[in-house]
Amino acid sequence: MDWLYSLFIEHSALQAVVVLSLISAIGLGLGKIHICGISLGVTFVFFAGILAGHFGLSIDPQMLNYAESFGLVIFVYALGLQVGPGFFSSFRTGGVQLNMLAVGVVLIGTLMTLLGSYGLGVSLPDMVGILCGATTNTPALGAAQQTLKQMGIEANTPALGCAVAYPIGVVGVILGILMIRKALVRKADLEVKEKDDVNKPYIVAFQVHNPAIFNMSVKDIAQLSYPKFVISRLWRDGNVSIPTSEKVIKEGDRLLVITSERNVPALTVLFGEQENTDWNKEDIDWNAIDSQLISQRIVVTRPELNGKKLGSLHLRNHYGINISRVYRSGVLLLATAELTLQLGDRLTVVGEAAAIQNVERVLGNAVKSLKEPNLVAVFVGIVLGLALGAIPIAIPGVSTPVKLGLAGGPIIVGILIGTFGPRMHMVTYTTRSANLMLRALGLSLYLACLGLDAGAHFFDTVFRPEGLLWIAIGCALTVVPVLIMGVIAFRWMKVDFGSVAGMLCGSMANPMALNYVNDTIPGDNPSVSYATVYPLCMFLRVIIAQVLLMFFLS
Repeated sequence: MDWLYSLFIEHSALQAVVVLSLISAIGLGLGKIHICGISLGVTFVFFAGILAGHFGLSIDPQMLNYAESFGLVIFVYALGLQVGPGFFSSFRTGGVQLNMLAVGVVLIGTLMTLLGSYGLGVSLPDMVGILCGATTNTPALGAAQQTLKQMGIEANTPALGCAVAYPIGVVGVILGILMIRKALVRKADLEVKEKDDVNKPYIVAFQVHNPAIFNMSVKDIAQLSYPKFVISRLWRDGNVSIPTSEKVIKEGDRLLVITSERNVPALTVLFGEQENTDWNKEDIDWNAIDSQLISQRIVVTRPELNGKKLGSLHLRNHYGINISRVYRSGVLLLATAELTLQLGDRLTVVGEAAAIQNVERVLGNAVKSLKEPNLVAVFVGIVLGLALGAIPIAIPGVSTPVKLGLAGGPIIVGILIGTFGPRMHMVTYTTRSANLMLRALGLSLYLACLGLDAGAHFFDTVFRPEGLLWIAIGCALTVVPVLIMGVIAFRWMKVDFGSVAGMLCGSMANPMALNYVNDTIPGDNPSVSYATVYPLCMFLRVIIAQVLLMFFLS
């Protein structure tokens, strides 16, 4: 039986790996259980660790600190890589309003945290931990703990507050959304309404009847002061072709053009006449229409193309093909010459079979190579993130310089690399499954260590009078901001309820609530608005958790 003792009880590297793996496995298994359609997912690892710590299981403190820190760094960096490509684009028209409403949720919760600390006699570290649990935001908790360690203050109490408030945070968002729905939402408000996406590619056909462009080349026409467009096909004398930039347009030519829907009136003036055929239906058989051409989707896999502009490849002129669509992370993009390519982009190429084979060699189309993530970029990014997190930043009124720490530094570098890496020809592409694997592994390690460390004192805290107070505070920090900003967004700002619900879930970093919303509200508006506000709110909560402690405890 000595081997069992050394495996589970005696402190060693082997014992630490076994205990943390066992906690993670049990927690992930329990996390798949759904109650009323709701599950805690990977967060159940946290509670499995609490139970293990409560019953006396422990690992070497240095091993615990290392595993917790390493798990947190991997998680937040992979999270930054994931949200990076959409972080800055979320501030475009339409996303600005949702982000401002979501920031309102964050600021109300922050203000309540400060008022609760001073008014209810709860220490600020405890209140920050309760806030992290009420908003189901474990990266913010990691940032708060790292800040407290830098300041030489006990860092375990925020974890207790987070553990107490976390279940309330999961359910509280759903309750808040249900209360708004029962009080304000009518059946008509839940009907799916088509939203105009000004950036969505739109296909339209024109007949050339404008004498001003007769006998002009496609290149010369494109240089006129008209909106951006791509001529996908040209019909002349019953034959279809892919027009190069030197192709001369003649009277009576029929053109299939890809642009944005809002540009159609201006392009009608340019070309002369718009045809009535709807070319945007999903059931169009393009290969039947293009009897002389074929259409094939080609994936960009050659690293040297990463960050290059589509127009710089001159594919249309060199090979006589046309790129009609570009798919990136499930998003349809307009294939303009200025579009910056990224590894993993899927290009819809139209042309003759031999020409498409040549283009395939240029672009790569080696899908297997994308299944091997570039780990060099991952480790370099982690080093840069940790270096950024170690830089002391002086803030007026704060005696101790602020450091972004293990959570803030890597998430910022992850966002920047995910956004700007391709423009600097950095191969930052990771498959969705690879990114999810990194995040799940890092978060499981972090939560297992966090729960194991907090478990020894968890139940003593919960069953004391202040434990009930923490639960009540957590409920208020979850429900009150959701109700206030939900009512403002729906009643005053006239945002559709699906987008409001998704915004509230994203501002509280609550994918469990989003699953519930998606099951009960038709359409994809909740998911779109969740993705729009999630990056900014996640970033803000990580930074705010640190600034609160540094500013008010210094």
